[in-house]
Amino acid sequence: MQILKVRFRTNREFSESYQPDYPAGGLFCPTTSPLRPGSAVICELTVPALPNKVLVRGTVRSWRPALPRLRVRAGAVVEFLSDEAEKRDFILQTLAGERPAPPKRRHTRLPIELPVRFRTADQPDFTPGGLSEISVGGALLRGPTQIPLGTEVILEVVPPGAVSPIAISGKVAYHAPREATGIKFQYRDGGGSRRLRELVRRLRLS
Repeated sequence: MQILKVRFRTNREFSESYQPDYPAGGLFCPTTSPLRPGSAVICELTVPALPNKVLVRGTVRSWRPALPRLRVRAGAVVEFLSDEAEKRDFILQTLAGERPAPPKRRHTRLPIELPVRFRTADQPDFTPGGLSEISVGGALLRGPTQIPLGTEVILEVVPPGAVSPIAISGKVAYHAPREATGIKFQYRDGGGSRRLRELVRRLRLS
């Protein structure tokens, strides 16, 4: 999936590019690369009011070439997916000063839809679930119920292009809306870190 890196120099610049007419919101993303309507993309947003980059999944609705004489920039209008409504609200409320900015993260979270199996460290059986965000440092797990804070969790993930799953250990760090559980990854050696970096790299390219 193509990632559109969009950097706004001011919060006002973001507000002028925001497209409120779509149900889950949207954005005009400057880019000189022609994009077909209906293409799936990820908008990687950098906005002064947000301490971290925010990645939002969407669908291209239109693209226009540049018109230098009219000072019109080339770019695409992207409609955000309905599943990204919470992220849209977070962005708009933070920019409006209605909620405090979150702490700065070391790793940028990649929005995904990735099926996984998971179990707690004291249970032998796996439960099906899914990841909606992932980075080298952690992930957002969605399952039947939220897992208690501090619980050690083992995830089984099949990387893109692979056949066998890899196991990732982590601990429940926080709870999020819609029965989501925030997982902080734990690895005891450099090999675990390298496997996670490779997994995230493959997911970015898939």
